[in-house]
Amino acid sequence: MRFLTGLQPSGKLHIGNYFGAIEPAVRLQEQGEGFYFIANYHAMTTMESAQALLENTRGLAVDFLACGLDPQKSVFFAQSAVPEVNELAWILSTVCPMGLLERCHSYKEKMARGIAASHALFAYPALMAADILLYNADAVPVGKDQKQHLEVTRDLAGKINDLFGDDIFKLPEPIISEVTAVVPGLDGQKMSKSYGNTLPIFGEEKPIRKLINKKIITDATPLEAPKPTEGSILLQLYKLFATPEQYQEMIDAHHRGGVGYGQFKKDLFEAYWEYFRAPRERREWLLANPGYVDETLNNGAARAREEAATTLTRVRKAVGLGWL
Repeated sequence: MRFLTGLQPSGKLHIGNYFGAIEPAVRLQEQGEGFYFIANYHAMTTMESAQALLENTRGLAVDFLACGLDPQKSVFFAQSAVPEVNELAWILSTVCPMGLLERCHSYKEKMARGIAASHALFAYPALMAADILLYNADAVPVGKDQKQHLEVTRDLAGKINDLFGDDIFKLPEPIISEVTAVVPGLDGQKMSKSYGNTLPIFGEEKPIRKLINKKIITDATPLEAPKPTEGSILLQLYKLFATPEQYQEMIDAHHRGGVGYGQFKKDLFEAYWEYFRAPRERREWLLANPGYVDETLNNGAARAREEAATTLTRVRKAVGLGWL
């Protein structure tokens, strides 16, 4: 079983990224072969600074490795290190209907946020499909809101297979993550950098403690009174980091009353801080050993290009480009 996940280097990772993509990827590398890439071509649709793109790409590599990705078990690389992906994206785009692209919600959402329209932003589903099909992925972990992305990939793979041969592409299956739907931002909306409501994976202790204290929305229930649990942002976040026993204790304390939200926020911070203790230590080592990060990405790119070359040779021959 081969899994594939890509993550855009769009800034500092937050816990929504972690539970939605990184933690499932790390877990799946114990169940099969993982191909994990930094989607820096995709990031170019929303990022205009070359320096920021370089720094974010390297930062994501460090953070992904710190969170447990094992290069001995997985293939880890930057998307731009495998130029074959662009040729496959072009081939897929020749069978991609305009209507299919127009229905993709991600393009509409980014336009609504003021991101300038471009061909790349509109046509990104073809590149994303190439990301998946180039490496013969069996399954792709996605949240419910990203399922459409994989449906487009399956549509394009099916069209190529119908036109040129059934055995060109395998149709990847989604692994639907339920977690991403329950990772709220500090204000209760979906956690997103664009909303400014994120809780970072890595950062300094005092600023993050202050962030939790100041930004998480609570009601005005008096200290001595029972606290509502329905829709509680605090409880939803605490559940991600606490043991089941700790989580139940916090629920019981809400029901009893006599404990203020300040204490609950302190408990949340301590559970969060302990949860990421080992990744923080690993990250410090990686920052002190940049050569290891470079070697890991280079080795991953070499392995990815081997797979990409095999796939592209098969596709080129099927569609009539093989004589070159």
